[in-house]
Amino acid sequence: MSQNNQDKFLKLRQLYPEFTYDSYSYSIRDNEIEMQFVYRMGENICFAPKMTLLPGRHLSAGFTRDSLDGIVFHIGLIELISYWKCACSPIVNVPMRRLSAQQQQWWKKLYWKGLGEFFYQNEIKTDGESFLQFRFNEDAPSAADFSYQRVTNTASIIVPIGGGKDSVVTLEHHRRTHNIVPFIINPRGATLECARIAGFPNQDDMVVLKRQISPKLLELNAEGFLNGHTPFSAMLAFYTLLVSAVTDVRDIALSNESSANEPTIPGTEINHQYSKSLEFEEDFRTYVTNNMNNISHYFSYLRPYCELQIAEFFSKYPDYFPVFKSCNAGSKTDSWCCNCPKCLFAYIILSPFIDDATMIRIFGEDLLDKSSLQHYFDELTGIADVKPFECVGTVDEVNQALAMIAESRKGKFLVERWKKMKNM
Repeated sequence: MSQNNQDKFLKLRQLYPEFTYDSYSYSIRDNEIEMQFVYRMGENICFAPKMTLLPGRHLSAGFTRDSLDGIVFHIGLIELISYWKCACSPIVNVPMRRLSAQQQQWWKKLYWKGLGEFFYQNEIKTDGESFLQFRFNEDAPSAADFSYQRVTNTASIIVPIGGGKDSVVTLEHHRRTHNIVPFIINPRGATLECARIAGFPNQDDMVVLKRQISPKLLELNAEGFLNGHTPFSAMLAFYTLLVSAVTDVRDIALSNESSANEPTIPGTEINHQYSKSLEFEEDFRTYVTNNMNNISHYFSYLRPYCELQIAEFFSKYPDYFPVFKSCNAGSKTDSWCCNCPKCLFAYIILSPFIDDATMIRIFGEDLLDKSSLQHYFDELTGIADVKPFECVGTVDEVNQALAMIAESRKGKFLVERWKKMKNM
């Protein structure tokens, strides 16, 4: 597999030596902002994804169309990575704007670290300097030369809702101090239900982004082009700037916790979810300050907390127990699949604070007594060498949670395995 993908990587880069960010456009009508990006690869491949932002009742009367231009351009730069990765062209051409040396290095770092899991899982060997170079028209205007409308409203706060325990905690901790502007990308059962319980029952109560993937990319994936993880949270970061601009709300509260800083890519210092890390958060704020008129304040409210603290916070909000979901495999059916490391981690980390019977009701079965999850259990607890490439806590946090439930969950298969491995 390694040699096959490495050969494919090299061959595709030869076949498609240049990837072009051809254009971006947007229109505003009927309380909707529609965006389209056009990317070209080779002579015959064109991607034209479309996005629609629905600000609902949160649309500010004071925003201007021109103030969105730079934000939409930058959204195109981050959306680009989902399409670029299918062939990993060595040159990314951005003809409409000129990137400074500092900007190029910033984007190359984001692409390189944000694709850490992609390169590792595909067993592709390259380096952070030669894997990508930017090309542009030297006479083009600077990528920082846009008009941005400064956002000043601090009485409200934007909270992206993902449908899991983390965003619930951020929501609940801010409800009594701020007016919440909920932001949801491609709403589904868990995100809508969490918003409803938080007091936002109608779509007009929230800001919604309808994000589409170009069908051409899906065709190429089916044909065997390269595929894999891209930095979703970095994409989210740029979309929150758009939400900030159209709602006139300055502060954006993410729900990324301290464990997102732990390296998970073997042989590197990179977390597979690099764009959830403190390093990216600080880099992003610096970029917005230096290149986008410091239009908004982006931060993670949960950064100071470990997973156990967040789980304890969440346990105080039982209204959400029947509706929250954190399972990627079950996202399309709005369910816990109960067969993945993310489900198992959520079960373990919440068990010290939620009784056994309630946990079984939430998930539909007892994951601590499920022998088929032993492989994932060994990865989560550090028995295996590599952690799962999922948004899960650190090995220490998992082991601490198990120590807290070792007696109350006595006799469960995975708990007894843990006790045996720890010689307890």
